[in-house]
Amino acid sequence: MPGGGGTHCYPRKIESGMKSIGSQADFARAEHLNKDCFCIGLDEAALRSVLERQLNAPALYELIRERCPHLFSARPVFVSESQLRRMAAVVRAVEYVVALPGYRDEVLARSPEIARHDPGGARSAFFGYDFHLAGDRLGLIEINTNAGGAMLNVVLARAQRACCPPIEPLVPTDADAEAFEDQIVSMFRNEWQASGRTSPLRTIAIVDENPEQQYLYPEFLLFRSLFERHGIHAIIAGPESLRWRDGRLRHGETVVDLVYNRLTDFALEGEAVAALREAYLEHAVVLTPHPRAHALYADKRNLVLLTDRAWLDELGVPEATSDILIENIPRTELVRAEASDRLWSSRKQLFFKPAAGFGSRAAYRGDKLTQRVWQEILCGNYVAQEIVRPGERAIGAEGAAQVLKFDLRSYVYAGEVQWTAARLYQGQTTNFRTPGGGFAPVYKR
Repeated sequence: MPGGGGTHCYPRKIESGMKSIGSQADFARAEHLNKDCFCIGLDEAALRSVLERQLNAPALYELIRERCPHLFSARPVFVSESQLRRMAAVVRAVEYVVALPGYRDEVLARSPEIARHDPGGARSAFFGYDFHLAGDRLGLIEINTNAGGAMLNVVLARAQRACCPPIEPLVPTDADAEAFEDQIVSMFRNEWQASGRTSPLRTIAIVDENPEQQYLYPEFLLFRSLFERHGIHAIIAGPESLRWRDGRLRHGETVVDLVYNRLTDFALEGEAVAALREAYLEHAVVLTPHPRAHALYADKRNLVLLTDRAWLDELGVPEATSDILIENIPRTELVRAEASDRLWSSRKQLFFKPAAGFGSRAAYRGDKLTQRVWQEILCGNYVAQEIVRPGERAIGAEGAAQVLKFDLRSYVYAGEVQWTAARLYQGQTTNFRTPGGGFAPVYKR
């Protein structure tokens, strides 16, 4: 669903965003609907129609069902409007701190050298702020700089069905979906213009390793269709197919203006990305998201700073802003050998993540740890994060419902929440392997 949020991260605005965050009754109503409402769900016929006719992609429905059958959840998730305002306030608080020179100096000093390269104005597209939400407890568990799923959630918004009048007003309209699509295109054009380009944006390359084999390859096709409907030529390519020649980045004979970066080689270190790295360092292509953004936002060691009140005070962060961060980001610390006994004894309350990890890879709940894995964590540049319980959503039908966990992802650009979606799953992390799970629309109550 569309979200709130502002582009100017001043402390007064951050503080005001936390006022009237909602009563216990607001949270209880949302939890009641997540437990007992089965009046709205995914309409498979509408989903096929959207993909085959509206998007002129007749084979995409079958591709999704064959490759990723658990991509779309059977049910939406309900969240109170006050909770969404609270999430937006957390985003603004993070943005405020990240903009401070002292924070940037601290983070970039321990980041790869390429992160210190000035990208020339690009903010980076599609930040993903991932939250756990259970009752009145909110936790920002991580920030991603190449968050997937935005276009898939546009499709999902167009394929919802309500079977009773009270729920019908919650169903998103085509106008809602179109407005988000317009925001997406405007975001990429803004990245182009913010980088000092004055000519029109003509060509975007959507780049990932082995793109046709990626789980979210269907989304790449949706992005290509969106860009081309707005007069922007779009290419889906692996990084090794790009060439640095005559001062321009090329795909074949086509000059690439902007790269929509879906790679997980965040520092552009691999041999396959050599041409892209050279073009980026020479300011010959706009890369979004870029290595500096990943270092400043997505490195999980940053959460240690954002939950350290003494450090925030030393940095000069206003108390109201620090309060928001401390209250809504689970306490995080570096895993150090000298703290191993304490961390092991409290492991059942902790989640362990590699500092540079992504997609929940090599991440562990403390209560699942073996001694062998624990020794790997002690040597592996990990952080330990206090566990915040995820929300729960009943799916299926009344009387035979199955309860799944959910997290929330806010898609953010320049400090503004563009859209918020949920992901339903079983297990310790989101996995898109759970029947009835996957991306779910978020409706406010």
